[in-house]
Amino acid sequence: MNLRVFKKDIEFFVGEFIDDCALFVALNPHKDADEISQIIDEAVDLYNELKCKANHPEGNKKAYYTALTKEMFEKIDELCEKLSAVVSK
Repeated sequence: MNLRVFKKDIEFFVGEFIDDCALFVALNPHKDADEISQIIDEAVDLYNELKCKANHPEGNKKAYYTALTKEMFEKIDELCEKLSAVVSK
């Protein structure tokens, strides 16, 4: 795994999720924007955490980045579930 590609993946996936949140708020101003802003804050924290972890690998790099990729997708899925719960209210 190329570190540059992984960092771009972090930017893309987290950025797209934040864009989805912002789009929902823009299209549905009557919904609770505070909950969405909390989810966006969590996504920004995830972005910062993943970038920091990517810059400081521990142990076997291949296994480390494979686990980090898996963690990224799991946490983005959790954020998507939170967003879906707010949207379905």
